[in-house]
Amino acid sequence: MENITASEIAGLGVGTLLFCATIAAPKVDAFISASQRVSLGMCKKCGDMKVIACSRCKGAGLVKSGALNFSLVDDLFPFLGDQKTNVQSISCSNCQGRGHIYCSDCSKRK
Repeated sequence: MENITASEIAGLGVGTLLFCATIAAPKVDAFISASQRVSLGMCKKCGDMKVIACSRCKGAGLVKSGALNFSLVDDLFPFLGDQKTNVQSISCSNCQGRGHIYCSDCSKRK
């Protein structure tokens, strides 16, 4: 790595900082929203909605059947062409296909 300029080092540093900020953004958002809910006297998890989106199906109620449930190509394939995929969706077993689960913190407060 000969002849690395200060601009290249600065670019690498800024790129690394942006990458780390992108990775940390959901955690920071969850922390801020939870603290705002507590300060407003609401449930920390659901914000007095009494339900939380299912973490397995992300609120859709359906998951892809098969051993590997994640693939960027499979997710983008319907948008790229008219061909049908052989991946089938089944009802989520975590939320019984509803897309949400009841808040455990709210059920404790009753």
